[in-house]
Amino acid sequence: MSRVIAITGATGFIGRHLVARHVALGDEVRYLTRSADSAPLSGAIRHVGDLGGAADDLQGFLRGADVLYHCAAELQDASRMEGTNVAGTRNLLQAAQGEVGRWVQLSSTGVYGLHRGGEVDEDTGLRPGNAYERSKAAADALVLDAAVGTALPCVLLRPSNVYGADMSNRSLFQLIRMIDKGLFFFIGQPGAAANYIHVENVVDALLACGEAALPQNGRTYIVSDHCMLEDFVGIIAARLGRSEPRLRLPLWPVHAAASLCGSIPGFPLKPSRVAALTDRTIYRTDRIVRELGYRNRITLEQGVGGLVDAWRQKGALDG
Repeated sequence: MSRVIAITGATGFIGRHLVARHVALGDEVRYLTRSADSAPLSGAIRHVGDLGGAADDLQGFLRGADVLYHCAAELQDASRMEGTNVAGTRNLLQAAQGEVGRWVQLSSTGVYGLHRGGEVDEDTGLRPGNAYERSKAAADALVLDAAVGTALPCVLLRPSNVYGADMSNRSLFQLIRMIDKGLFFFIGQPGAAANYIHVENVVDALLACGEAALPQNGRTYIVSDHCMLEDFVGIIAARLGRSEPRLRLPLWPVHAAASLCGSIPGFPLKPSRVAALTDRTIYRTDRIVRELGYRNRITLEQGVGGLVDAWRQKGALDG
């Protein structure tokens, strides 16, 4: 049976895939956009509006929605994060009362902050470290408060690093290029973790959050996939037909070079990238597997292999 689905952030990376999935399922899909001139999303109904506007202006978009997926967020401009990510969520919550059957909030494992090792699960304390992470943590708190104080069923989904062939983030494509050219090297001791999740797996998890019976209101779920960085790099090298990289450099000189030269345009390493390549944290997904029956449908081998193929195809077209 078709349902009424409302989506914010529908023109973003994850949102586009979510819209396409629900349209394919035969649902009535509405999406909110600030631009009346933007190209319409196929099969979906455009509602022009702003999260920063009055709650009354959002009710037409939300009215009668079985599920609202709140995926909208400001990622780049720190001056707009409070208004969009926090105040916008507050406005949407006010408008959703009595209009929406379930609220699904797309969050991020970034709200747990920087962990250099160990395991992170949904009960790990929040330690947001930058403006984006702080704004997402504040928005999540508003949703959890609403789950307690109102009759609105709410659930949070926190994915790790989301990837796919049509992503705007170029870091994984840069990694592929470095491996292809034989320029990649490992940093520090073996055993760093690669925590990634394919965008279609995230959509699967969002749908599970929107459809499954929840054990309690205000539940939070992490979704991720992980392997050792050496294995992750090996997947890419094998798909490229290249030898696996063997060079390994000590952490401290690489970190020092990134700290001194990372701001130079074109310099390949920044402190944040060094941190990512030496991180040993694992994000646990036991809860969503146990409670919602979720499984990663696309394996790392399939997803990363497809990413390499997309990179090759783009290179062939550009060449």
